[in-house]
Amino acid sequence: MSTIRITKQFSFETGHALYGYDGKCKNVHGHSYKLSVTVTGTPIGDNSNVKYGMVIDFGDLKKIVKEEIVDLFDHATVFNKNTPHVELAHELKKRGHHVLLVDYQPTSEMMVIDFAEKIKRRLPSNIKLFAIKLQETETSFAEWFASDNEQ
Repeated sequence: MSTIRITKQFSFETGHALYGYDGKCKNVHGHSYKLSVTVTGTPIGDNSNVKYGMVIDFGDLKKIVKEEIVDLFDHATVFNKNTPHVELAHELKKRGHHVLLVDYQPTSEMMVIDFAEKIKRRLPSNIKLFAIKLQETETSFAEWFASDNEQ
């Protein structure tokens, strides 16, 4: 049976600030992110299985990505937990804002690494994460490929 790639796309709005950066992105700002998650596997060959012919049900992949990423990051402001912005983060939280303090610089590059780890933990053992693409603007994106990260 052939190995097939399945991709599901998502979108979410997130604010962030880059601690120590020497450009405009040191200021709090936001993006309309577009996330593409691609997995690989073999279509289910058992015609008595309700998911016959599927690598993974798109709904199952959607559930994983929404729970691990979209629901957490959508309309949140993300800061590196070591940033001087931490006081602002605490003030925003106190005022009811959704704030995430992460242990990395919240760039698209670092976010795809975080997202890959979260998704890989939740996938069934017969499904492998192939790639993630996180588009920050119309012309800028970061990609993570399993083949680049094999040990």
